[in-house]
Amino acid sequence: MSSLVQSVDWLAIAPPTIAAVVGLVVLVADLFVGEARKPLLGWLSVAGLAAATLMLLPLLDADRSTFCLVGDTGVCSYTADRFTLVIQFLVLGGALLAALLSVTALKDAGKRLPEGEYWFLFLSSAAGAALLPASRDLATLIVALEVASLPAFALVGLRQGDRKSSEAALKFFLSSVTATAVSLMGVSFVYAATGTLHLTRIAERIQDVDGQLHTLAQTGVVLTLVGFAFKTAAVPFHFWVPDTYVGAPLPVAAYLSVIGKAVGFSGLILVTVVALPSYADVWGPALAVLAALTMTAGNVGALRQQATRAYSAVRLLAWSSVGQAGYLLVPIAAAAYSDDPEQSIGSTLAYALMYGAVNLGAFAVAALVGRAHRLNRVADYRGLYASSPLTALLMGFFLLCLAGLPPGIIGLFAKVTVFSAAVDAGLGWLAVVMAVNVVIALVYYLQWTALLFRAPEGEPVKHRLPAPLTAAIALTGVLGIALSGAPQLVLRFTDTGLF
Repeated sequence: MSSLVQSVDWLAIAPPTIAAVVGLVVLVADLFVGEARKPLLGWLSVAGLAAATLMLLPLLDADRSTFCLVGDTGVCSYTADRFTLVIQFLVLGGALLAALLSVTALKDAGKRLPEGEYWFLFLSSAAGAALLPASRDLATLIVALEVASLPAFALVGLRQGDRKSSEAALKFFLSSVTATAVSLMGVSFVYAATGTLHLTRIAERIQDVDGQLHTLAQTGVVLTLVGFAFKTAAVPFHFWVPDTYVGAPLPVAAYLSVIGKAVGFSGLILVTVVALPSYADVWGPALAVLAALTMTAGNVGALRQQATRAYSAVRLLAWSSVGQAGYLLVPIAAAAYSDDPEQSIGSTLAYALMYGAVNLGAFAVAALVGRAHRLNRVADYRGLYASSPLTALLMGFFLLCLAGLPPGIIGLFAKVTVFSAAVDAGLGWLAVVMAVNVVIALVYYLQWTALLFRAPEGEPVKHRLPAPLTAAIALTGVLGIALSGAPQLVLRFTDTGLF
């Protein structure tokens, strides 16, 4: 009789485990640390995220799996392959940068943001986000999704006495809970039709579903996709994004813009490409239409923000992130039509890494400007070059990367990669829609960039750069510039081996 007790591959599960354990340590330490020493909790959290990120290095050259079925070691619930590592690098690296922004934000906020609770929620969410790309069954996938999402609701509404923050948290909560309910119903239908929750077994069994259960399986596929579309902020499920980003503490908005997207897109890839390749004729066209609608709604929404003089920089970045989500959806849709779906998924991951680095850089500069201008309007960036030349140059570089213009070579490279994925898959119409949207986006990215170098109105505001904020801006700047010099490194890193 085979033993039901399994050995756990602790090295494989180390990255999310370290983030979770440090979160618990911070929660307990908060009870014993005096007010004057609360900032130490932030630095402990930063160190924990750095350690979790470094633990990805020993996993680079081998696929490791654990929590496998007894008697079938090829069917596992947790797999650390190249796809997992790329997303975990994005999640944990992005969380580390957002944590550096948070150290300064918590110091500036004083008692309005309780530090112990903030760091516990932040690390809990990061642990769930790091677990999700390694999940290879639907139960683990949904649990990881909720572990990433539930603390994020509280983080958005954590600022005490702030009505905008509370409203943002409520919108985020209601939309996400609805998405989870829809996903769970879809998962239950898929399980009823196939009798399994493991993704690879679903892929095998769903092709041979009995005629009576075929409609149930199709409904389950559609509902599961709708649930993940909420998480990725795809149209028409994007309505919560602008208010949530504006109402949340700025580091939390930065975290959601990158890590929240990584969670949604990695889950979407696992469900569609790994579990449901035989339903490509259903999810392929659906995701192609969603991609076109999402990028158009995001870019038009960002363009409309310029109708008022006092439009918020964070709200503009929020609409920009919706548009970027549309570009990220393109290669996933292309995977349904492509002879080489692995290359299409690699394009999404390459774009996600580029977007993560430069978008966090833009949020870091926004955090700096927000210290001197509470409303953080785009107009407040006028003349930034006069007071902080290097910061203005980096912000201009980040915006040009997002626009896909030189010298932001990595942004141009990522857009060309996504564009070619659509063309190679025969989605010429989607490539045309993307090209039109890139032109629309140029308007607001270039106007913001030009504003940085215009003469300031009155005396230029001196911006004091705290060390954590300096580190975040410098790290994202160095990463963006280095990748612009060698963009092929991104494609090599994102060669997933998922199939």
